[in-house]
Amino acid sequence: MTTPRRITPLALACALVASSGASQAVTWSDTSVGYRHGREFHEPNNPRDVEKHVLQFSHASGYTMGQNFLNLDTYRSDEADPTVRGGSKGATELYLVYRHQLHLGKALGKSFGFGPVKEFALTAGFDLNTKNSPVQPRKRLLVAGPTLKFDVPGFLDVSLLFGREWNQNKLGSPKQRIAFDPQWILAAAWGIPFTVGAVPLKFQGFANHLSKRGADYNGRKTKAETLMRTALMIDVGQMVSGRKNTFLMGVGYEYWRNKFGNHGIPGVDVDAPVFQAEWHF
Repeated sequence: MTTPRRITPLALACALVASSGASQAVTWSDTSVGYRHGREFHEPNNPRDVEKHVLQFSHASGYTMGQNFLNLDTYRSDEADPTVRGGSKGATELYLVYRHQLHLGKALGKSFGFGPVKEFALTAGFDLNTKNSPVQPRKRLLVAGPTLKFDVPGFLDVSLLFGREWNQNKLGSPKQRIAFDPQWILAAAWGIPFTVGAVPLKFQGFANHLSKRGADYNGRKTKAETLMRTALMIDVGQMVSGRKNTFLMGVGYEYWRNKFGNHGIPGVDVDAPVFQAEWHF
């Protein structure tokens, strides 16, 4: 069985290839810290509502032939999602996402635009996570595939990615490591600014639909899952000081079905309203 350790050199190689833009001049960048809070999150095989505080660090930047995106979420759960079964201390999770896009039109010096699509890109990257819950997951996901970049205010990207995940489950003894079957991921990400009267707003978020990925740790077949996080944000900084995209706050929503491919057990569906704020610098 392939173990999560074997993914480490591949992830490093992916990061090295993806960082090819490091030697190119940065043409734009956006770095932010954020906060989200909600009381109606769920975890698989747990019937309770979970309150979570989420600290977020994000960085996006562009160079002459593409762009990079990195996001780190730090989740702190209440006692409904404990570090040990029956415990009173909530678990902490770190989740890191990195994506690199190579814009083929810029790289090859020709136009790949058509209709509402302004550019065609190749995307590659990885997800990494760790959590001090009883399961103690250690997700390692590699993705790669084509991306359509749409000509809209802000941005709208739609990708079809090939993915492969490695993970672990420490509930049993010894701990179980697993290499899931390859899967397809239909992914969209967007950030659309607009105004209503004198109020500057931004509709932002992402949505992923992931195909089945074989059997889980117990030999049960996984199901396709869908995750969407979206938010309507007010550009408070622009309203107060005239500085666009500096401080935003608003309300969001997390929609998740068959969380991590699980089904037929409590806690696999999420409908969680959230409050969130972002400071860009």
